[in-house]
Amino acid sequence: MMPDGYEIPVHRALTEPVLIAGAPRGVTILNGTLAAALGLGLQLWLAGILVWACLQTGAVLMTKKDPAFLPVFIRHLRHKAYLTC
Repeated sequence: MMPDGYEIPVHRALTEPVLIAGAPRGVTILNGTLAAALGLGLQLWLAGILVWACLQTGAVLMTKKDPAFLPVFIRHLRHKAYLTC
């Protein structure tokens, strides 16, 4: 048993990642921006919708597997390759 004053209730929203449509916020905004650039800027509506659907589905699947995949991936890109093949 903990003595009084050593337990602090933490709201669930402080420990869960911020998701939009099931994917991290930054990834969803990037997907939407890319799809809008294809759809509106290049007038390739079908390509924009397909790119958005594929990237969003991939991001949602990766988020279900590991909610912190984006920070891990960014950290992975910053590491130098010490063992080259």
